Amino acid sequence: MEQICFELQNVEVIYLDKEIFKIERLAVHQFDRIGIVGKNGAGKSTLIKVLAGMVQPTAGKVNRFVDFGYFEQVEAPSIKEADPSLLGKLHVPQQSVQLSGGEQTRLKLAQLFTHYYEALLLDEPTTHLDQEGISFLLDELRYYYGALIVISHDRALLDELVTTIWEVDGGKINIYSGNYSDYMAQKQLEREQQLQAREQYLKEKSRLEKAAQEKMKKAEKIVQAGSMSKKEANAKPNKMYMTKSKGTSQKAVQRAAKAIEHRMEKLKVVEAVQEERPIQFRQSKALELHNKFPVMANRLTLRVQDQVLLDEVSFQIPLGKKIAITGSNGCGKSTLLHHIAHKGNGLTISPKAQFGYFRQMSYQFMNDETVLQFLKNRSEYDEGFLRSVLHSMQFVGTDLVKSVKSLSGGEAIRLQLCQLFLGEYNILLLDEPTNFLDIHAIEALERFISAYEGTILFVSHDKQFIKNVADVNFHIVDKKLIQR
Repeated sequence: MEQICFELQNVEVIYLDKEIFKIERLAVHQFDRIGIVGKNGAGKSTLIKVLAGMVQPTAGKVNRFVDFGYFEQVEAPSIKEADPSLLGKLHVPQQSVQLSGGEQTRLKLAQLFTHYYEALLLDEPTTHLDQEGISFLLDELRYYYGALIVISHDRALLDELVTTIWEVDGGKINIYSGNYSDYMAQKQLEREQQLQAREQYLKEKSRLEKAAQEKMKKAEKIVQAGSMSKKEANAKPNKMYMTKSKGTSQKAVQRAAKAIEHRMEKLKVVEAVQEERPIQFRQSKALELHNKFPVMANRLTLRVQDQVLLDEVSFQIPLGKKIAITGSNGCGKSTLLHHIAHKGNGLTISPKAQFGYFRQMSYQFMNDETVLQFLKNRSEYDEGFLRSVLHSMQFVGTDLVKSVKSLSGGEAIRLQLCQLFLGEYNILLLDEPTNFLDIHAIEALERFISAYEGTILFVSHDKQFIKNVADVNFHIVDKKLIQR
């Protein structure tokens, strides 16, 4: 029998009077490979921190039986030793320089894999990593001999590595066998079963309501018959029925109606499946572009200080297409996007081009507006449509009346993305838009991109995201821009 690595018993986590989750029993065994998924704020990171002992549960017991390694997404690298060969393999600078986000993640991974642990707890280990860094991580974990628990928004990584999904939803942990694609197939099956059950429930409820109404009408007729004169009653064809005890008949029929109503109350309510309202971002005639290639470059050279990032590259951005820009960390992807956004030298740009620009940075809002007001003040769309867009990006209920000043980093990014797609732009430039989004928000962003009529250039290292939305892929390698 496989050894138990972690065990949670009767664990409750409550934060500011809100129950994050309640777990009767949950165990991680020696060779389990578990992916944790759920919406932003559902409690994914809290769950992994409870396993790691970084968060103490409000109630219950957590048993840890093995030595484990822990990777935290937002934590800066500590002063821990790291295998020099791993540092070299991951291209981590040896000098005491300011490390970029990607370099910090690489250093933390080098430190983690310097030692062998019987279990690994990883919270978004691909943050800021380029494809080369993700490939290194996959190679290390593919044949890892131990228990693996990972939170990730990278669906390709989850498909490759995990055999069980823990879904954190509404304070519960739902367990699914298989990888992320298997989990999604099971969720789709659950939706279809819920649709069928809902249809059956409504049909049965309608049948019972109709039957109860008919019984009550019958009871009313008996009352009416009781108030007729003898002459009127004799004139009725079924007068024998009319002359028997009116009170008894009426009570019997009313009892039958009550019995039907009781059966209706006992019907198990099946909630309606929450359907996403289809989204289509319309573009005003004033913003229409007619140039076949609204952005072009002819022998463009891009430098940062004395370093050449792009050397005499030429390209044409096709109108209305979704273009991915890929390449390793530091090759010039963000610099190119920034150069286009600021209509830099060496570019030919349509005079009617209006750029919406999403940068890799934390967004801070200065105005004292609510989430819904923020969009209403910057968009021509009606309120119902704005609510649909916000709902897709997980702003629901009281989230709409939150002050934009009080939003978390992840919420601010999601609101900024909503504003870009709703704004008066015809070309969107998105620099790593999926970096701090959960899978649900990434899938919503994919729907936004598909529903957008304008041109989109985006930088991403997320293979699944690129596969799902890109029409064209420009890859930067050896200071050149190559169309794949």
